[in-house]
Amino acid sequence: MEAKAAIFLDKDGTLIPDIPYNVNPGLTTLNPGVLEGLYELQQHFSLFIISNQAGVAKGFFGIEEINRLMDYMLELFGRHYIHISGYYFCPHDVHGVISSYTLACNCRKPKPGLLLQAAAGHQLDLSKSWMIGDILNDVEAGKTAGCRSVLIDNGNEAEWDRAGEPFRTPDFIARDFLEAVSFIHQTTQEQNHVRKRYTQPI
Repeated sequence: MEAKAAIFLDKDGTLIPDIPYNVNPGLTTLNPGVLEGLYELQQHFSLFIISNQAGVAKGFFGIEEINRLMDYMLELFGRHYIHISGYYFCPHDVHGVISSYTLACNCRKPKPGLLLQAAAGHQLDLSKSWMIGDILNDVEAGKTAGCRSVLIDNGNEAEWDRAGEPFRTPDFIARDFLEAVSFIHQTTQEQNHVRKRYTQPI
């Protein structure tokens, strides 16, 4: 079976407004352009949500509450004919208070563990995949995993002084979600055109 290409999506700040430690479906809304953008992306990519959830380690909420919020989001996307192939979250934080989650792990972004886990479980081709996020930790996670990345510059990134580091340099900086989608679509079309041209018999 041929490996699939994927879009890895940060949740807070990218798909929904970044309300710190929010797991309440009643306070959860989608950012502008997300529904239209995801519908277009899923024509060519499998979609995965990748999220740090340090609130578990800090005792603000439990795994069940994250799952309830994700069930709400998946149901919302489903009503608009958008299929999310999986969601992966990291509950760890070295500054936590819940001992079982207070540790240094390989899954908390900017580490690539969540993306690698998704790739292994779904036969994904990371070299053809993209990470979309709103901070440089998202960019680094994607790049370290072997993906390309788009940073949505919505004001949430506060470490631009580190933007020149190789794994923290996005392939594109977008103003909003739809511009990120447009860039990925255009880039993919161009690459497919080149690939088709060079595989045609002479």
